[in-house]
Amino acid sequence: MRSGRILITGCSSGGKSSLLEALADRGYAVVPEPGRRIVADELSRNGEALPWVNLKTFAGRAVEMARSDLESMQNFDGIVFFDRGIVDAAVALEFAGGASYRSVLGATRQYSKTVFLAPPWPGIFKNDAARKHGFREAKEEYLRLETALADMGYDTCELPKVSVPDRVAFILNKIRAG
Repeated sequence: MRSGRILITGCSSGGKSSLLEALADRGYAVVPEPGRRIVADELSRNGEALPWVNLKTFAGRAVEMARSDLESMQNFDGIVFFDRGIVDAAVALEFAGGASYRSVLGATRQYSKTVFLAPPWPGIFKNDAARKHGFREAKEEYLRLETALADMGYDTCELPKVSVPDRVAFILNKIRAG
């Protein structure tokens, strides 16, 4: 594969951001997670569009940001990796009582058919200023995403619970084989 929009999603604190950092270090284009950017912005100005304050507003902003991210990479000629994305945001919005992810996303896939899922991994799970929920909630989020991705026709590929360099090699081998 010489070009494509590759989505890496899954469990909160499942090692996605570290993996994306390593891919960026290898020269790949990477789009950072919308949720983390929104949380940083909201915390800097005492905003309320935070997942632990107003999940519906947060998820709505994440949908808008992820849509903008997709548009900004529309003409990119090469592989680009997305740390979470519009699918995550749409699933969160539906979970928060907003529109269904199907109505938000439409019938067209926004990413390459294979999506990489970081599984729940208690050994690396941790909270921080931008992640206040527990491991149980993270696992529930993972299951919602896994179900929605299958429903939308994506092929999910669960990432192995191995080191970051080994995960990078796993993804790059899968992409080359696909």
